[in-house]
Amino acid sequence: MKSYLLILLFAAMSVVSYSQSKIGYVDSDAIMDELSDAQDARRQLDGFIQEWQAELSKLEKDWKDKYNDYERRKLIMSDQVRAEVEAELVKMEQKISEYREKKFGTNGELFLKQDELMKPIQNKVFTVIKQVAQEEDYDFVFDRSGGILMLYAKEKHDITAKVLARLK
Repeated sequence: MKSYLLILLFAAMSVVSYSQSKIGYVDSDAIMDELSDAQDARRQLDGFIQEWQAELSKLEKDWKDKYNDYERRKLIMSDQVRAEVEAELVKMEQKISEYREKKFGTNGELFLKQDELMKPIQNKVFTVIKQVAQEEDYDFVFDRSGGILMLYAKEKHDITAKVLARLK
């Protein structure tokens, strides 16, 4: 009976201590939509995208024109000229692919520009979120934009070391 009462008391204390945690959330998409710095950065990125897309469209149009010309004339071309034009078409395709990767690939200029322009703004937002969380005594702050992301947590709630210790 005493152990039953002890378990009940422990459970009640756990509920009380958990109920005192203060949790908040932000919508970072809404914040970024409202920030003029973020809007300026997006406009700059859109400008780069339009410029690079126009260049890519020009390269693709040049390839298509060359290919259409080749298709019309290939029956009257000598084998040597046909091979040269085909090699040139392949080279043009590679150039298009390289340009697309250079500008829009995973480590392309768009990614680097996005990081360069948006990182300072994101750092500023996260700093303000942390300040508000500390001033208002929040234990946790989550971002509800997209997937759930924890932006701030008091260190006393970090159990990573305990989990790692049990796993070892």
